[in-house]
Amino acid sequence: MIACATNSSCDAKRPARSKQRGAAAVEFAIAFPLFFLVLYAIVTFCMIFLVQHSLTAASADGARAALVYVNAQDTGTALSGRAQAACARALQGVTWLATAPTCTTVVSAQPSGCTNNTAMDCIQVTLSYPWSTKPLVPTLPMLGAWQPTVLAGRATVQIDPVNLL
Repeated sequence: MIACATNSSCDAKRPARSKQRGAAAVEFAIAFPLFFLVLYAIVTFCMIFLVQHSLTAASADGARAALVYVNAQDTGTALSGRAQAACARALQGVTWLATAPTCTTVVSAQPSGCTNNTAMDCIQVTLSYPWSTKPLVPTLPMLGAWQPTVLAGRATVQIDPVNLL
């Protein structure tokens, strides 16, 4: 151990790392916002993709529900009954969302029918979630511009008119 008579002579013999005191805190203060921003972006995009996938899966489930037979007297009543059942089933698949998405159905009956097969009747189920007004992750200031305003899932089912009634 070296005994120093004055502080100035001891400073010359101290290791250089004592002069680096606080450098780690400064580096952390610079790096932390960048790491936090990356982590926030990952969590936000994961939530956006989760909601998007849930809406798509629920609308596909609703479209499959439109295939279930509905007892009706005419084609229009049968198609509207199937469309209502499709929306009801689709909304059951996204009950975990804080705000229920809106469900819309488009019924395309003959003779125009579906776009790829005009001889069939189609029911298209669309679920829309207003992400800009009800995000699941709080939006940081000035970072909401790159987030979507509305998330939507859409599915279409073709129904053979012979099997409709």
